[in-house]
Amino acid sequence: MAEIKNIDNGVLLRRTWAMPNKNTFSIKPFKELIEKYKKELPKDAVVLDPFANTNKMGTVTNDIDPQYGTDYNLDAKDFLKLFDDNSVDMVLYDPPFSPNQVKVCYTKLEKTVDWESTSASFWSNQKKEIGRILKPGGICITFGWNSGGVGKKYGCEIQEILLVAHGGQHNDTIAVVDRKISE
Repeated sequence: MAEIKNIDNGVLLRRTWAMPNKNTFSIKPFKELIEKYKKELPKDAVVLDPFANTNKMGTVTNDIDPQYGTDYNLDAKDFLKLFDDNSVDMVLYDPPFSPNQVKVCYTKLEKTVDWESTSASFWSNQKKEIGRILKPGGICITFGWNSGGVGKKYGCEIQEILLVAHGGQHNDTIAVVDRKISE
């Protein structure tokens, strides 16, 4: 695995290869990344997964699709709004990566697909909620096709970026580990 440490701000950048899988957390490097940061948490940590699908790595799970047997079946933003300010230790944020993925998911569930559900605000409104509910020092691991993470705008600072190449015509998947540094 290639590894680079950015000396200016201490961001660890790693790159590796793994087979793609629609269940992101079953990809070995991502599962190991989550487990690495979960070890830092207290035993009674609140770990949210707003897009859990079949994953059970969160202590509180949500998926808009009721077939997955999660704790909640809400739109992710509505799920995140359930939690108080500074009350969550970790968020595993693995949303649909593109407007098309949102459309496919919503259409399958006979949900309305509109400008709001397919524009950049779909993700930024969720990140705003994540910044609000994370405890200072809390962690959010974001998965997607970009390295934006939650962002300084919402009180977070990138600690680590893991780039997983999948080869062929598959897009790489990027995991960004943010730590909340301010309220």
